[in-house]
Amino acid sequence: MSRRRQATKRSASKDGKFHSALVSRLVNTVMICGKKSTAQRIVYGAFDSISEKNPASNPIEILQRAVDNAKPRIETKARRVGGATYQVPMEIPTDRQNALALRWIVDFADARKGQPMKAALAAEILEAYQGQGNAIRKRDEVHKMAQANKAFAHFRW
Repeated sequence: MSRRRQATKRSASKDGKFHSALVSRLVNTVMICGKKSTAQRIVYGAFDSISEKNPASNPIEILQRAVDNAKPRIETKARRVGGATYQVPMEIPTDRQNALALRWIVDFADARKGQPMKAALAAEILEAYQGQGNAIRKRDEVHKMAQANKAFAHFRW
């Protein structure tokens, strides 16, 4: 980690089809080895299947609600105090909350074997939208870990 200065935050660009920064971040999370067009094809295909399953609702709103449901509010970070390492619960900045939720949704979609990534991503987004699925379970694990280590909250700085 650099000690010189803090890295400047760059604004997220919006994607070409939906003009949404959240969709652009999802495409970047799905992308492997710089293949952005392949990642866009996967994400847009997942949105097509979401809109087929729920014709009345907008897939962007479903994605937004799914990310909101999967966002962790608090996590533990390792702090070294007097030779001992404690898991200290800390609140998470909004940008990291979004990044973690998107990463969990994409990772658990990728872990689904036996179906194409488009279908797996659509299924994972819909499950997170309904408050179920692996990303929600992961968020609950993170919250449970923070709750268990609440006694070390005074080490926060």
